[in-house]
Amino acid sequence: MPYLKEPEYTHGQQAKTGILLVNLGTPEAPTPQALRPYLRQFLSDPRVVEIPRALWWPILNGIILNTRPKKSAAKYASIWTAEGSPLKVHTEKQAKLLKGWLGEKIATPFLVEYAMRYGNPSIPDTLARMKVAGCERLLVLPAYPQYAASSTATAFDAVCDWLRQTRNAPALRTVKHYHDHPAYIHALAANIRDQWQMHGRPDVLVMSFHGVPRYTLEKGDPYHCECQKTGRLLAEALGLDAKQYRLTFQSRFGRAEWLQPYTDKTLDALGREGVGSVQVVAPGFTADCLETLEELAMEGRETFLTAGGKDFRYLPALNEHPRWIEALGQIALENLGGWVSADFDAEGAGRAQADSARRAQALGAKK
Repeated sequence: MPYLKEPEYTHGQQAKTGILLVNLGTPEAPTPQALRPYLRQFLSDPRVVEIPRALWWPILNGIILNTRPKKSAAKYASIWTAEGSPLKVHTEKQAKLLKGWLGEKIATPFLVEYAMRYGNPSIPDTLARMKVAGCERLLVLPAYPQYAASSTATAFDAVCDWLRQTRNAPALRTVKHYHDHPAYIHALAANIRDQWQMHGRPDVLVMSFHGVPRYTLEKGDPYHCECQKTGRLLAEALGLDAKQYRLTFQSRFGRAEWLQPYTDKTLDALGREGVGSVQVVAPGFTADCLETLEELAMEGRETFLTAGGKDFRYLPALNEHPRWIEALGQIALENLGGWVSADFDAEGAGRAQADSARRAQALGAKK
C-alpha cells in the first residue's frame, strides 16, 4: 500500500495535540440522490451489517439502495433545518465550544476538529488537515457514550486505516466509552431537570437507546450492559423508582431479533395501559438527529397518542448544554494526561523552536 503524501516539513514548527470528535454521519442533503451514497457507505461497513458479503451485496445493491433512499430522504426532509443537518450542526457547535472550554484550562497548543464516520467531513480528510496543522498527538473522542462495535469500533477502524497509509504517524489515544462517567450522567440529569422545570415531570420517563441485533450481545459486545448502567445511574440521579421509567431500544432493521424491549412497542403499551403523560429521552445520542427528531419526537408521539396516551413530549439531546460541554472537556482532559498542561511556556517554546530551526538550517536544512 503506497503511503499518503506527507505535508511539507518546516523545522521549528510548533507541535500540537489534536482532539477529534467523531459522530456517525449524515447525508449532504435530504434527497434520494444524496442518501444513496451515504447509505451505501454506511451499510457496506462489515461492522454495521455482519451478514456474509455474498449474501448481503445482492440485497444491498439490488433492493435497499433502490428503495430506501427515497423513504429516508422524506424523513430527513422533515427534520432538516436552514443550517442543514441537525446532527452536523450540533456536532460542529460542540467542537467549537469544546475548544473554548479547553482553551480556558490548558496552554499547550492544541486543535479541536470534528468528523463523520460516514459522509463529510470525513475522518481521513479531517486527519489530513490536522496533520498539516502540526498535530503530532491525536485523541479520538467518539460521540458515543456507550461502546458498540458498530459505532465506536468502526470509528477507530477509519482512524487506523488512515494511520496505515501515513508514513509519519501521530501518537494515538482513543476514548472507548464514558457511559458511567459522573460528568456525563450529571449532564444528562441536568438537561432533563431543565425540561422538567418548563414542562413538569411525566408519569413515565422512557430512556430510548439505539438498538443493535441481539446476537452482538451474545457474541460479547458490551453495549447492552453499558446502556443498562447508564439508565440505572440516570434514574438514581433523578430520584426515579422502577415504576417511573423504562429503558428501551429503537431503530431496529431487518428480521433478526434486536435488543428488547422495543421503544415503539413500549410506547404503544403505555398508551393502552392508560398512562397519561410520557416523556422520551435518548441518553445515547449526544446530538439530535434523524433517530431522535423524527423516529422519537414524531413517530413516537403518534404511536403513544394513537394507543390512547394523553400527553407526549420528546426531551432534546444534550446538544450544546453547558453541562455536556463541561463533561466533554473533563473526559478529554482525563485522556490527555501528559500531553497538555496549564503551565506551558509559549514564549519559551517559541524561542526554542526558532533556535532549533536556525541550527537545522546551519546543518543544511532548507526550512
